[in-house]
Amino acid sequence: MRRLLLAAACTFAFTASAEAQRTRLTVYTAFENDQLPVFKQAAERAVPGIEVVWVRDSTGIVTTRLLAEKDNPRADVIWGLSAFSLIRLEAENMLEPYTPKEAEALRPQFRSERNPMTWVGLDAFVAAVCFNTVVAQQRNLPKPATWTDLLNPAYRGLIAMPNPASSGTGLLTVAGWLGTKGEAPAWEFMTRLHDNIAVYTHSGSAPCNNAARGEYAIGITFDMRAVALRNQGAPIDIVVPADGVGFDLEAAAIHRGTRHLEAAKRLMDFAISKEAMELYGRYYALLGRADVQPTVQNYPPEFSQRLADVDFASVAANRDRILAEWARRFDGKSAPRN
Repeated sequence: MRRLLLAAACTFAFTASAEAQRTRLTVYTAFENDQLPVFKQAAERAVPGIEVVWVRDSTGIVTTRLLAEKDNPRADVIWGLSAFSLIRLEAENMLEPYTPKEAEALRPQFRSERNPMTWVGLDAFVAAVCFNTVVAQQRNLPKPATWTDLLNPAYRGLIAMPNPASSGTGLLTVAGWLGTKGEAPAWEFMTRLHDNIAVYTHSGSAPCNNAARGEYAIGITFDMRAVALRNQGAPIDIVVPADGVGFDLEAAAIHRGTRHLEAAKRLMDFAISKEAMELYGRYYALLGRADVQPTVQNYPPEFSQRLADVDFASVAANRDRILAEWARRFDGKSAPRN
């Protein structure tokens, strides 16, 4: 018995010691909640000795928090945040230069322009429209084909859209309109669209979730959520507006000032590895590496053909001005913050 107790005690001590030696990396992210355990498990398996501790929220909230913590940073790594946001943080000198292993395998638009790199792209997500076919039939609503179609008075009070100040999906959608229409016409379009908006949510997923449940006829959202809900059997059609859709890159970076730089570099290496790309490919159709094929099902091919001309650097530089103008005009219909 004494030998059994001694063996058990030694095993416990060894396990406790191994746990104590693990490096805890605080990782700020806007990845979807259902993706977090998948990515965490894979990262900790591929990078022995680290523990990923997520701090998760919508893109705008994570970005605002990072900027507020500039002089007292708490994040070690940013993994799964808009390239618009990371370019903004880059301008504030908040990102640690590091070119991950195999970075040469990334598509050109998925690399920062600096050497060493300050961020790397992982995958791309695209603006989309979820159209509830049951609600449409009940209300005799036409199916939209363009963004301009959403100005139809028949949709009054039946559209949900993400708030661009809190949602990366909202910002990429607005950036797409600015890129395709020009600034003055884009603001005029948004003003007319506002008449049909029921609510601006603080999540990019929420509008499609709302539409899938029949709460609204239309949810402006992003491609991955629309495809996932359609694959789960939701009564929605996915509309890729023919007049151009905004898009953004999910990206990763090391926060300057981390006390765990070597561990952070190893996590960045994993973040653009083939193994990680295969995980992203379960959810997204456009990946940072061309040598990995996505496995997501029923993805509309029109997305790749209808991408808007988005100037990432310009949007990042003008982010505060764009969001302030948007809030001045439209924030009255935003959902309450939790």
